[in-house]
Amino acid sequence: MHYAELNKAWAELTQPGAPFEITEVVVDGGPVRAFRNAPPSVRALWQSTAAFGPRDYLVYYDERITYDEAHRLVASTANWMLAQGLKPGDRVAVAMRNYPEWMLIYWACACVGVAVVGMNAWWTSAEMAFGISDADPKVLFADAERIARLDEQPGMLGTATLVAVRAPTPEGATPWSEVAATGGPLPDVAVDPDADLCIFYTSGTTGFPKGAQLTHRSCVNNLMNMMFAGQVQTLATQRGAGVTPDPNAPVPIPVTLITTPLFHVTANNCAAYGTTAGGGKMVLMHKWDAGEALKLIERERVSSVSGVPVMSRELVTHPDFSKHDTSSLLSVGGGGAQLQPDLVAKIDQAVATARPNTGYGMTETSGIITSISGDFFVDKPASCGRAMPTFETRVVGDDGEPLAPNQPGELWVRGASVIKGYINRPEATAESITDGWLHTGDVARIDEEGFIFLVDRKKDMVLRGGENIYCAEVEATIHQHAAVAECCVFGVPDPRLGEEVGAAVVLRPGETLDAEALRAHCTRLIARHKAPRYVWVLDTPLPRNANGKFLKRELRETLAVANAG
Repeated sequence: MHYAELNKAWAELTQPGAPFEITEVVVDGGPVRAFRNAPPSVRALWQSTAAFGPRDYLVYYDERITYDEAHRLVASTANWMLAQGLKPGDRVAVAMRNYPEWMLIYWACACVGVAVVGMNAWWTSAEMAFGISDADPKVLFADAERIARLDEQPGMLGTATLVAVRAPTPEGATPWSEVAATGGPLPDVAVDPDADLCIFYTSGTTGFPKGAQLTHRSCVNNLMNMMFAGQVQTLATQRGAGVTPDPNAPVPIPVTLITTPLFHVTANNCAAYGTTAGGGKMVLMHKWDAGEALKLIERERVSSVSGVPVMSRELVTHPDFSKHDTSSLLSVGGGGAQLQPDLVAKIDQAVATARPNTGYGMTETSGIITSISGDFFVDKPASCGRAMPTFETRVVGDDGEPLAPNQPGELWVRGASVIKGYINRPEATAESITDGWLHTGDVARIDEEGFIFLVDRKKDMVLRGGENIYCAEVEATIHQHAAVAECCVFGVPDPRLGEEVGAAVVLRPGETLDAEALRAHCTRLIARHKAPRYVWVLDTPLPRNANGKFLKRELRETLAVANAG
């Protein structure tokens, strides 16, 4: 492989005067790496896209919104918010499917310094109530399904204004059509680079999700990291193959199929940002369906499919794959979980025009930490790539001290893309970030070429189809059932989703409870995807170690899925 060329291209692109020159900035009192040429704010990024005028921007089945129309609607939304008295630092919540309005509201908030609270569309009414209480938004934009959940808990909206999007307008609410008709040019508002841009919730270890504070600086540096990743690997591959790169070669306009929810960084900060900055087209889906995705790829000439691994697998193995024209595809992969090595090969073989790619990242890093694609990915399919230029990396032992190369330990990262912290959670922030160093919770090793390999997960978490599910949150929910004496939640391997949630339960004397009833209990309190797929009701106490902790690994290895409820 062309690792010498990769090192050379890396140095050229990041040196002083180069497009991706690295500098040092002070954030929250400490120095971090950042791109010197990054836009000063997301407002500036959005304004730069006005040049794409008549191009298609957002496509939702038969609906099309050009950049011109999107800029008009973003300006209208921004003016409407200011007319409601919103000011920089306030928050607006968005609770809906991947409709075009999601992105329009997002850019409008970014342009006036208002933070977007991305509410998980899978949340139950109880989880929605917590999110609204925790984030305290001044406005909630919601679709019909989320408005129905508001009705389940009257009063959860508090003093926030409700805007109904693609839904009947309840009494006292504002229809989206009124917001869109406000009109006027984009208001002139100064935006602080280190102000909150959005609050994205991550699963909590104590039963409550945590609202991560992504800033304008963290998000634009993530965008630059993605742009760098594409250029450096392409440049290295061309030179390694003896091809002289043509600096005047036309850059393909990206067309991206958005398959994962926009309230996550995979779809929003990675796919949407990269497509928008390149003047490309975002193709939205109501929900994931591989057969429907193939039709959209053919119709819209999609160049990139961004999703979690199960989506890429279902796409390339779909029985109708060969019946559709997929020759426009250049990239298939995504993030949210590691692509299995066999899937890397399948993508490389199944799609003649496309190369596999992936990125490893977190909500807490506003997107990617690493990226790997093409020949480098095929050569190292178990790796998630090199850390991007804005990141310093450490692999540390249990004592927090750095370990030698190739030694596994917890991965810590520091850079401009790391979040500010968690709203209302100073203790959680202090636990996760030390002197700017984010504790990823992932056990990794770094090889001689600087490529990172994920070895294990330090956090007690199930990774189901790209969704982080903390075992403690599910355990806390199960314990709310009066029949349960003790329980232990862990991940069960699943060929489609990577992992499913499993729960071993011991009941109180004289109580009865079956798997179906336990799941029904859970889905009343937490999102359906967090409820245990596999349930074992045991008649002996759960195994513990000398410190009284449950032996989860032993449970996972000894309980047979065939005997689960």
